[in-house]
Amino acid sequence: MADLLTADAVREELSRLPDWSGDPTGIGRTAQLGSFPAAIAVVDRVATVAEELDHHPDIDIRWRTLTFRCVTHSAGGVTHRDIELARRIDDIVRSAA
Repeated sequence: MADLLTADAVREELSRLPDWSGDPTGIGRTAQLGSFPAAIAVVDRVATVAEELDHHPDIDIRWRTLTFRCVTHSAGGVTHRDIELARRIDDIVRSAA
């Protein structure tokens, strides 16, 4: 099982992920895309990465607004797996803009 990050470690990691917020119980971000199809394309790309990492975010889709939440449910909070997934999500969102 992955090790939980401390509150200080989560804050430190979030300082390098400016679009994300959260605490040791979970981290999240919202992204606005130009259209509904563009938002769904981002979700498709995130799904591919999530399968590759075997770590899956919670995703809320509202027209062209996506909200991502990352938490390692089996560990009960944020782990390095969530931070890596957040970085990969940022790369995907950035490339879609």
